[in-house]
Amino acid sequence: MKTMKVVLALCATMGLGGCGEFDVPDLNNPGIESLRDNPTRSSVMSASTGLLIGHRAGMASQNGYVAQLGVLGREGYILDTADPRYVTEMLSGSGLDPGSPAFGGNFWAGPYANIRNAHTLLDAVDKVTGMTEAEKESIRGYAKTILALDFLVIINTRDVNGAPIEVNRPLGSPLAPIVGKEQVFAHISKLLDEGKTHLRAAGTAFPFPLSSGFTGFDKPATFLQFNRAVKARVAVYEKQWEQALDALNESFITETGSLDLGAYHVFSGGSGDTPNGLTSANIFANTKLLADAEKQAGSATLVDARLARKLATAKEPGSWQGITSNQVFAQYGVNTAPVAIIRNEELLLLRAEAVANAGAGNATEATRLLNLIRVNSGKLTAIPEDLSGKLFEDELLEQRRFSLLFEGGHRWIDMRRFGRLEELRQEDPAGVDFKVHAAFPIPVAEMDARK
Repeated sequence: MKTMKVVLALCATMGLGGCGEFDVPDLNNPGIESLRDNPTRSSVMSASTGLLIGHRAGMASQNGYVAQLGVLGREGYILDTADPRYVTEMLSGSGLDPGSPAFGGNFWAGPYANIRNAHTLLDAVDKVTGMTEAEKESIRGYAKTILALDFLVIINTRDVNGAPIEVNRPLGSPLAPIVGKEQVFAHISKLLDEGKTHLRAAGTAFPFPLSSGFTGFDKPATFLQFNRAVKARVAVYEKQWEQALDALNESFITETGSLDLGAYHVFSGGSGDTPNGLTSANIFANTKLLADAEKQAGSATLVDARLARKLATAKEPGSWQGITSNQVFAQYGVNTAPVAIIRNEELLLLRAEAVANAGAGNATEATRLLNLIRVNSGKLTAIPEDLSGKLFEDELLEQRRFSLLFEGGHRWIDMRRFGRLEELRQEDPAGVDFKVHAAFPIPVAEMDARK
């Protein structure tokens, strides 16, 4: 999106003054106070467009969500000789520093700023004139879906440390309590279900534009399929297997369509927009991926086709602090490459996991779904026998490792939710003593504000 920017005053949950940006099509938006107190149709449209841009922020930079969680999950490395903390803090240090806004304190103020934006937008929709009720319902459903995604970033990084959820409070009010991850996930699930209800009551079109990354999901009815896809991911994280299967049935999952079908963050190198920063020359892939990958069916040399698509030989190998790599992520070869939010390949793997856990006697169907991914995405031979228990878990994690490689921290999140984080050390270079971090800390500024 080639857009102009207008700066709005925002407040994160820690009660400190903050600043965020809405990317809007023009400079006619007079500011956050006007949106809150005297919203107009145009200001509501601008704020709606900006909400998606706000969620995209911090996703695809060198110190962003994909890259940092990729390092923690041993998918790749950031070998930046100008900043050794990508190794010393994220891999070999005593822990993630809660006082560092770019490392241990990351993925907090940004998502909460966008959460504040979403609540401001929802309040404005209740007041604005010149919009139909169907249009208002479409914005409510959209905003609550983005709210859920922002909270998901926060709890995926904080895990057992928890997070505040009741944050739509007036400035100067007592800070919202930090609650456990189960309550955060329940809040996310509630937001998605409320979003579903709103979207069902919406009209045939959104009154504002979505990015090209939502092509095919840019109307309330199809955006609802995206909402249900996210709900399925959350339900699997919560081990709510029947809920996951119900959500998948309402999503865009397909066994015959493209595995890449889905919603994406898109980027531009043009003026006024943000390029994809995962093209950084400091980002390298973990070569253990190639060592661990199976060979394609009928070949003694060709590795898993997912790696053939996603990895490439670096022009200049990287070596820093005991790490050496000659592999880079080919999927981000240009600064306009999209980043998946959720796509069909993940949905099929979510269905396999949910089916396997939903009841006895489902091993055949769960294994069939894994084979669908093995054969069609990896070009591997099918597993001949039904898998269950630990054997199924091992295979599921391996397929998720290669299918979702460097897309959104899936490997780190998966190994944590299965209680197998320490196994990531097997993917470290020989001769190093790296540590495995289980969660980002609550930032120092947040804790100081709470005394």
